[in-house]
Formats: sequence, C-alpha cells, structure tokens
Amino acid sequence: MASTTPIETPPAAPVARQRAGTTSGRVGDKVFLGLSRGSGILLLVIMASIAVFLTYRAALAVSKDEGNFFTTFDWNPAGDPPVFGIAVLLFGTVVSSIIAMAIAVPVAVGIALFISHYAPRKLAAPLAYVVDLLAAVPSIVYGIWGALVLVPYLEGPNLWLDQFFGWTYIFEKTEVGVARSLFTVGILLAIMILPIVTSVSREVFLQVPRMNEEAALALGATRWEVIRLSVLPFGRSGVISASMLGLGRALGETMAVATVLSPSFVISGHLLNAGGGTFAQNIAAKFDEANEYGRDALIASGLVLFVLTLLVNGAARLIIARRKEYSGANA
Repeated sequence: MASTTPIETPPAAPVARQRAGTTSGRVGDKVFLGLSRGSGILLLVIMASIAVFLTYRAALAVSKDEGNFFTTFDWNPAGDPPVFGIAVLLFGTVVSSIIAMAIAVPVAVGIALFISHYAPRKLAAPLAYVVDLLAAVPSIVYGIWGALVLVPYLEGPNLWLDQFFGWTYIFEKTEVGVARSLFTVGILLAIMILPIVTSVSREVFLQVPRMNEEAALALGATRWEVIRLSVLPFGRSGVISASMLGLGRALGETMAVATVLSPSFVISGHLLNAGGGTFAQNIAAKFDEANEYGRDALIASGLVLFVLTLLVNGAARLIIARRKEYSGANA
C-alpha cells in the first residue's frame, strides 16, 4: 500500500509583518482614514450650520408674518402688517422642475444609449465631447438665449397646444402675451439639465459588463433586447442618480429662470399663461431691495427649498437602495 505524504501548509505570515504598525504603509492608511473621516464630519458640520442659520432667520421672519406662511398668495414683508407666503413659489418650483424632468430624462437616456451602444466610435467621441461641453455653459447664457430665442419661438407652439389640447385645461391659453410662463421655464430647465443627465447616464451604461451583453447576443437577443435586459437594469440606479443631479439644478436654478419668467403671485393651472414664480428666482429678484426683515423672509423661503432638496435626494437614495439588488451593480 502506497504511503501518503502529508500536504504541507504554507507557513503563517511572520508575526513581525502582521504587527508592523509603524511601517509607512500603515501610517499612510491611518492618515488617509483620518482625512476621509474628517472630511465627512466637516461636511456634516457645514450642513448642520447651514440648517441652523436658515432655521434661526426663518423663525424670526415667520414670527412676525401676519399671513399664513404656507398658503398666502402674496409677498410683502415690508408692508404694514408684513404678509408673505410660499404657496406660489412652491407651486412654480415643483411644476417647472417636473416639466423639465419629464422632457429631459427620456431624451438624455436615449442620447446616452446612442453614444454608448449605437453610434460609431468616430461619431461617439465628438458627440460625447459636445454634450460635456454643454454642461459647462453658464446659466446666464442659457437665460439670455431663452429670452431672445426660446420665448419668441414658443409663441407659435403655444397657440398650437391651445388649439388642439386646450381641452386639457393645462394647455389652455386664456391670456394674450409672450410665452414667459412656467411651461417655457420647464423647457429651458430641461435643456440645461440635459447634458448633466446624459453624461452621467452614458458613463453608467459604459460600465455594464461586456460579458452580460455578449451572453445576451449569443442567445439570439436583438440590440434592443440586450439594452432592455442587460444595460437598463444594470444602469437603473445610475440613471436615477443622474436624474437627481439634474433635478437639484432645476430646483435651484436662478438667473436663467429670472431672465425668462414673468413673475406673479398667482397659482394657475394654465401653464401657458405668463406668470408664476420659483424660490430661487424670487430670492434673486428681491434680495437687493429687501430690508432686514425682508431678507429674513427670503431666507425662510430658502429654508423650504433646502428641505425640499433634502427630501428629494433622500427619496432618491431610498429608491436606489431598493433597486440596487436587482440592477446587477452589486454583483
């Protein structure tokens, strides 16, 4: 009977190497860990400081407000008595952002898929560069373009929407005037956030494992089926993150909205009528002329925008966390 030789196991790492806490690598790890942890704590401190400042100044303003801060359709902090409310601003901010997201996200995902999976390489690179370049255009440039080009151009389409879709009430144009409306603002915001959503979505789609796509093609899937079964599920959380980045810019956009919108403190479901307002636009328009109490009132509206942004990003994180296990991104 043949004898068996025992299998020798490799010796354990030297104790000195395991406990080398004074080596340069371990020191570097500790320094990096400390810097990372400090950066995270500093970010939390800054956010908390902003929240405390906004809350304190908002409380001073709301305590003197003779109207209802949430339902009053007026903004006159310098009046006697002082009256102001955020109902119109909240409505305009949310509606214009929803319009922008409804237009920009599908188009951005389509462009990202075309660049990453359909366009020839010689065309994809320049097209991606142009998209990234559009993301760097200043807001005021978009605002000037919107006021000089987009507003006059949309007068015809607005009349067309009123003629064929006026029965929906939303697209019924009941006032005569230029297209300085929330609908125009939504289109302008969609153009502004389109490069951001496109760039992030494109990078996410390029990270899809090549083996997943090749396996689907080997099973006889068409190009669209590969995208629907492999690319989109993998990149869903990334597209949501890109959309939230775009939504954050849409919610807080100031100069472009102030250049295009004709502000008024009236809530109207007729989106083609001139008028409306947003938090950022109202703060930019009234901050210089406001007295100390008026600035507190503007800060109070800024606090609402701050909370709204936090809620939107928190909801996005919850959606991403629930979808992540099905996306394939954590495989």
